[in-house]
Amino acid sequence: MNYISTRGGMTAVPFQDAVLTGLARDGGLLLPEHIPSVADRLAAWRSLAYNDLAFEIMRLFADDLPEADLRDIIDRSYATFRHPDVTPTRCVDGIHVVELFHGPTLAFKDVALQFLGNCFEYVLQRRGCQLNILVATSGDTGSAAICGLRGRRGLRIFVMHPHCRVSPTQERQMTSVLDDNVFNIAVDGTFDDCQRIMKTLFADLAFKDRYELGTVNSINWARVLAQIVYYFFATFQVMRLTGAKRVQVAVPTGNFGDIFAGYVAQRMGLPISRLVLATNENDILARFFTTGDYSQGAVHATISPSMDIQVASNFERYLYYHVGEDPVRLSALMKSFAANGRLDLAPKGSRMDDVIVAGTANTAHTLETIREFQAQHGYLVDPHTAVGIHVAREFLRPDEPMLCLATAHPAKFSQAIVDATGKDLAHHPILDALANLPTRCTRLPADAAAVRDFMVKHIP
Repeated sequence: MNYISTRGGMTAVPFQDAVLTGLARDGGLLLPEHIPSVADRLAAWRSLAYNDLAFEIMRLFADDLPEADLRDIIDRSYATFRHPDVTPTRCVDGIHVVELFHGPTLAFKDVALQFLGNCFEYVLQRRGCQLNILVATSGDTGSAAICGLRGRRGLRIFVMHPHCRVSPTQERQMTSVLDDNVFNIAVDGTFDDCQRIMKTLFADLAFKDRYELGTVNSINWARVLAQIVYYFFATFQVMRLTGAKRVQVAVPTGNFGDIFAGYVAQRMGLPISRLVLATNENDILARFFTTGDYSQGAVHATISPSMDIQVASNFERYLYYHVGEDPVRLSALMKSFAANGRLDLAPKGSRMDDVIVAGTANTAHTLETIREFQAQHGYLVDPHTAVGIHVAREFLRPDEPMLCLATAHPAKFSQAIVDATGKDLAHHPILDALANLPTRCTRLPADAAAVRDFMVKHIP
């Protein structure tokens, strides 16, 4: 399987090169040359354990990795999870909550970043080279990436987070890691500023080549690939439990990477009738899928900070398929959006996709959902998951079970739990242990040159 750029300006490359490339040299995102159909394999896959299912799916997209090596990477990646099913599902009030937070940093990003960290190390060791990873995070990606890459040979990681716009727990998870190859940067701005800086530096090809830049953000295809697996695994779990023929999946959405993995899974033949995109007050994606309006606005700070995003990087991958896999038209659209902050793709009031529906949950909705689930069912959800559940309820169907991705452990957002329930209920030993650890972080302006200079200073 080879990989191409959404903007058409890059020669196709195999999986291992795609992992190291991250953002394409023409500014686009990498995608497989085709999405394989697996409809005829679903019956055989339905009862597979998580690691075995991951191998069957990933081998289709990573066929330049020897199968024994791919199996080893998968097994080592998910040995770090605390549940034997890796991503188990629990039915609460008729919604099947897919718990994606059993990894080492208690967030869904672990599913992909444990895998990606092992992939990086595998490729770099065999090629005898090094990589300097630049990351933009709205909270969970940073800690998961650091956990996956800390101490690894041939790797340095530079993590930008928006200053005072992640939860205190998320910040401490990142900044308390003091390994020599880990550098934390607090940017005076929003997550969108962090993404803009990252894309600016990747677009400087001379700088990218000289300093061997890579990324673990969801613009890296390997992130999406690892996330495809749990859509299959959770769907099979619920179908076995309910006897249903099809399911719906609700996804709390910020940067569009998680839901895009579901979109690929559905295109592969997984029986998902609808993907329910859920946003908070930062509703640019929900507006697009409900009205056709994709226009950038101000970023609103909320209690679900990982979704406080206006410019979703992975949306470009979806648009590539939306415009008929036409890289010329896609490039024109992205150039227009960069200039004007909006896209014109359909008349106002029209639905944009038959598979993706969308809705929004504001802070009051989020707090009420957390309060209700705890009071009535004794089950705590983090604010991002609560957004997903609230929107999911708008699209329930009697004959199609509703899954909702639970993207983080509630203890990562303990203040939101206190605000919702009036009680300090959300704790986890991993997070409680961080309280008195020393931290290290550098604060920089939202300026690409400042970040570039910092990286140059710390790369020998």
